[in-house]
Amino acid sequence: MEAERLKISVAQRTSKGKRLLSIDVLRGLLIVLMALDHANYMVALRHSPGEHWGGYFPVYSDPLAFVNRFVTHLCAPGFFFLMGVGMLLFAESRRAKGWTTLQVLRHFWIRGALLIAMQFLIVNRIWKMSSPPFPDTYVGVLVALGGTMILGSLFIRLKPTYLALLSLVLFVGMEFAHPDPSQWGLIFDMPLGLIFGYSGGDNALWVNFPILPWLELVPFGMLFAHWLRKDSREAMHRGLVLGVVFLLLFWIVRAVDGFGNIRPRAGDSWIDYLNVVKYPPSMTFTLLTMGLNLALLWLISKVEQSKLLTPLAIFGRAPFFSYLVHLLIYVAMGNLLTPNGTSVAGVYPYWVLGLLILLPLAWGFGQWKHTQSPPSLLRFL
Repeated sequence: MEAERLKISVAQRTSKGKRLLSIDVLRGLLIVLMALDHANYMVALRHSPGEHWGGYFPVYSDPLAFVNRFVTHLCAPGFFFLMGVGMLLFAESRRAKGWTTLQVLRHFWIRGALLIAMQFLIVNRIWKMSSPPFPDTYVGVLVALGGTMILGSLFIRLKPTYLALLSLVLFVGMEFAHPDPSQWGLIFDMPLGLIFGYSGGDNALWVNFPILPWLELVPFGMLFAHWLRKDSREAMHRGLVLGVVFLLLFWIVRAVDGFGNIRPRAGDSWIDYLNVVKYPPSMTFTLLTMGLNLALLWLISKVEQSKLLTPLAIFGRAPFFSYLVHLLIYVAMGNLLTPNGTSVAGVYPYWVLGLLILLPLAWGFGQWKHTQSPPSLLRFL
């Protein structure tokens, strides 16, 4: 049975080339949370306008509306981090099978290019089927994932010390590179700046996920993968410690309310404290979300054999398929069932229903995908 198949022994989890159940479960959890965010956008029609570095900043009078949004902040940084983990583990497993470095790099370049192409050829078309207005050209998370995969492929031979240093340099350096909020709307005529450096734009081109600010999480994921290959239990413990440190640093940087926040807090409520800049990710955003992600990963590693986590592992093992199909499910729900949206709480039944529809599809696709030969492009999905 699927639940039994997903139970992997400790010896298997720590050996090279084996999938790590905890990684799949966390990825699946992030997909579930991402589905809530997109259900809010497509079904409830109550999505926030975005936590950008300039311009209007979302204000929440309803705590539940903020919580709906806040929990989904874990998704993007988690996906970039886990992509870095997966890239290093994949590269090491393929080298053990005789792949050359060029073959490994070519794999990541092709896969990254496909992710970028999927954004423009498929995903943007799905978004435009939804009720809220949508720009002519949208640079979303798949472009950033594909771009950072291509750039991150150059880091796979770096030693852990250099990966740690690179992550730190990118983490701090990109904070200096963020435009001042007063520049909002004044530098939207530079497409390369939008795509690589900062978010924003107009109806012709809108960028939410510039490539370079998200790159910091990929070498950090590779660093974590090195720890996993050496000792998975110690890696999880080290991740928990780092997670706690990140959360403490978030509290300090947020309290000072200066460098690292991009823009100051809108007020003094708990919502204002947690309502941080995501586009592009501020230091406070990264510290908060990665602190929580690492703590969750440690917690999952302690209970990963529970059958209750099986659905999350199924989603986590077919991430791209789950991403595409859940968008189609929720855009269909929104157009057919809730053309006028729902209440803040009213989106939950649709969110759960969408996941129940997606689950057997993701399971079937995962089973079929692993029957394909390793060189098949279908395995990229």
